[in-house]
Amino acid sequence: MKQIFRTLSLTILSFQLFAQIPDTFQWLPDGSGYRDAGDSQIVEVTLPANQEKIIVSSAQLTPQGGSPLNIRSYSISKAGDKVLVYTNTKRVWRYDTRGDYWVYDITAKTLKQLGKGLPESSLMFAKFSPDGKKVAYVSKHNVYVEDLATSTVKQVTTDGTDRVINGTFDWVYEEEFDCRDGFRWSDDSKSIAYWQLDARKIRNFLMINTTDSIYSFNVPVEYPKVGETPSPYKIGVVDVASAQTKWMNIPGDPQNTYVPRMEWSGMPNELVIQQLNRKQNESTLFYINTTDGSAKPFYNEKDEAWIDIKSRWDNDPMGWDWINGGKEFLWVSEKDGWRHTYRVSRDGKKETLITSGNFDVISPVRIDEKNNTYYFMASPDNATQSYLYKTSLDGKGTPVRITPADQAGTHAYDISPLGKFGRHQFSNAKTSPLVEWISFPKHVSIDPNNSIAQSKDKINSSKANIEFFKVKTDEGVEVDAWMVKPTNFDASKKYPIVFMVYGEAAGSTVKDVWGTGKNRLYAGSMADDGYIYASIDNRGTPSPKGAKWRKAIYRNIGRINIKDMDGAATAMFKQFAFIDTSRVAVHGWSGGGSSTLNLLFQYPQHFKTGIAVAAVANQLTYDNIYQERYMGIPQENREDFVKGSPITYAKNLRGNLLYIHGTGDDNVHYQNAEMLVNELIKANKVFQFMPYPNRSHSISEGAGTSRHLQSLFTDYLRKNCPPGAK
Repeated sequence: MKQIFRTLSLTILSFQLFAQIPDTFQWLPDGSGYRDAGDSQIVEVTLPANQEKIIVSSAQLTPQGGSPLNIRSYSISKAGDKVLVYTNTKRVWRYDTRGDYWVYDITAKTLKQLGKGLPESSLMFAKFSPDGKKVAYVSKHNVYVEDLATSTVKQVTTDGTDRVINGTFDWVYEEEFDCRDGFRWSDDSKSIAYWQLDARKIRNFLMINTTDSIYSFNVPVEYPKVGETPSPYKIGVVDVASAQTKWMNIPGDPQNTYVPRMEWSGMPNELVIQQLNRKQNESTLFYINTTDGSAKPFYNEKDEAWIDIKSRWDNDPMGWDWINGGKEFLWVSEKDGWRHTYRVSRDGKKETLITSGNFDVISPVRIDEKNNTYYFMASPDNATQSYLYKTSLDGKGTPVRITPADQAGTHAYDISPLGKFGRHQFSNAKTSPLVEWISFPKHVSIDPNNSIAQSKDKINSSKANIEFFKVKTDEGVEVDAWMVKPTNFDASKKYPIVFMVYGEAAGSTVKDVWGTGKNRLYAGSMADDGYIYASIDNRGTPSPKGAKWRKAIYRNIGRINIKDMDGAATAMFKQFAFIDTSRVAVHGWSGGGSSTLNLLFQYPQHFKTGIAVAAVANQLTYDNIYQERYMGIPQENREDFVKGSPITYAKNLRGNLLYIHGTGDDNVHYQNAEMLVNELIKANKVFQFMPYPNRSHSISEGAGTSRHLQSLFTDYLRKNCPPGAK
């Protein structure tokens, strides 16, 4: 259900990809500059002079008799003599993680395609071996190794099928743990450690495609519903020379635990993994001896609700943050009530808090061990914003804000190795994104004439009349909110209000960032047409307000978040006399669709019109990792799932409902729509329903789809919640 927020973050402020495909922007190892790709060539730029040189040209990336390769991504061998180019990509559920790979040898000036004989666009996550002599990749759920000197392809796993998955993951690991790249080269280039998931142990959910042929056909998805056990995992280490796999002996039932992280530990013949129990409220770290397969636990953590993993605060969930020559590592935890970073000894017995204070680390940015500095994002005083902070890596310092004080809003940083330079991006709800290059440690713009400080007052800023404020519910819960008032607003008149909601643990709608206050589903200007557009935060969102705030939603999705939204809305009705309480609408997508339904059904006296898209109408239909993390296991507390599900309250509908869902939604299955429709029919409720044939969760496929959805949304809103002042 977090796909909508993923898309937003990638579009606005992220410099990396969740898909574990290398970004085209890559720092040089010594931090003196960067590489990037464009126009089918790869360039290297040194800083601060911005001197550019082409390291691989378009001509060099042109196959004989063909066109230049379109570079989706690339990587450089450790020796810097070979370039691995990813192209001709295809989408796998969310991201284009299948494609073709080519290697350009800079010394020999040769270009070769990898995986000859394998299907077109079937290779995944290709990586150079550390010694640069081989490349490993996955194709059709098996791991392959190709010798670059001889072009010999060796299949090192042979048991992969459509349901036995080697080197990558099933649907739910990908969606909820951001696990996609499922294999790791050993430091000596002799072995590969990889995940195997046995999806034969879970049931396929059968989607039906009725539009692409005269006869309908099934589209199976290995999808464990909440309450169903996961695909059991195994960690194997395959010897590249012999293609023999040794399976690791990991304690715990693999059908009732998860392993979302696995890396080589930096020591010979040793892996390090993170294992979660089924409820995801206990995390155990193990070292695994790959020689005999034995596992040794060394760090354990428990929580009354759930434990977040690295992908929840870091765009790149891969890698282990070793420091001090591998004798220590950094670990993020909420054990003291705030999300903080700790410095932990290799044996797990000693730890030092390095980001002390009553605030949350939003995300780590750079470990600068040479200068004893840890850079991270935080916003202790305003949960709608984000700023760069630094502190001493040894835990003896006090966190200090680095972002200039006069740049209020949301920032993102990508800092080079050794903390020399950085790419800095800034926006707020009224200022479109600005980018500058800066030097550290003083946060000085490399080009003062094109700095953010010089540009932020000159750009074409939003003219939207948006304001952020706080509102307190009758229960005393203070929430953040924003409101965009109509053009030519007159406080003596009354206007309709439209709330945009989400409300679950995957994202917050109240952020001081460019794009906030805009509604892509509305054709035209809501402000010009005379609508108030607004959104409110609630307990349970991932806002940086402490663990108590975030985890209040545990076993309470569909109740506490809905109560907070209604409480905040009714407080606004009292505070702002210009809101016309007879014209109150709400809309949302995915988890926001669920919240829209719950508000319309649970508080029909306040919310008169709702447009819900791709909602989870019945929590018992969603996947096990997400729903069990936040709600528990239904065999133990089924009543919480029932009490939080919109279908339970469908009989209370009084107002106007438009429900929209794609029939090909692999994330929130279309069955939710039909379950909801049945409940509304049973209660003799009149409503509008729009299924989009064979569209996915984003409802973006097919000619004219986005335009039609916008037209449908706008027409329904105008008819049922008329715009304009009264």
